[in-house]
Amino acid sequence: MNRQQKPEGKDMPKGIVVYYSRSGNTKEMAETIAMAMNAAGLSTECKSVEKVRPDDLPEYEAIVIGSPCYYGQMAGPVKHFIDELVGRHGQLNGKVGGAFASSANLGGGSETTVIGILQAMLIAGMVLQGDPQGSHYGPLSVGKPDDRVKQQCQRRGQRIAELTKKLFT
Repeated sequence: MNRQQKPEGKDMPKGIVVYYSRSGNTKEMAETIAMAMNAAGLSTECKSVEKVRPDDLPEYEAIVIGSPCYYGQMAGPVKHFIDELVGRHGQLNGKVGGAFASSANLGGGSETTVIGILQAMLIAGMVLQGDPQGSHYGPLSVGKPDDRVKQQCQRRGQRIAELTKKLFT
């Protein structure tokens, strides 16, 4: 595998966790993932989808997107954000991606929400890493994140940071 090198004089790789949250549950997951990425040595920002422009994303080597689940799909603001990336094909190619979701019910569609976000990342050419332990596609929460969910978020953040550093340093 070819390692993507940063040009001379460029900053170290960095990440962003983008989320939409009405209840605060998805925001809590986002903050936990971002903290874990930072703790693993990848400078990472955590921002609400309303505070991020699609043109901002090429600045980051790792992009993690989270959404609550509405009718088995990502929330409208997240879908709109992803739709706005269509005209930017190629700009996210080779970047590391990840996704997470929350819902109100055990069978509430969180996994389909995560897969929808991951599909968009694959179409953009992003690099995704599954997890053989725990939440294989990405962390999922039913209601407020409990200790198990927080551990999965920490694990995902750490793994994304480690992969990003391998690919970009």
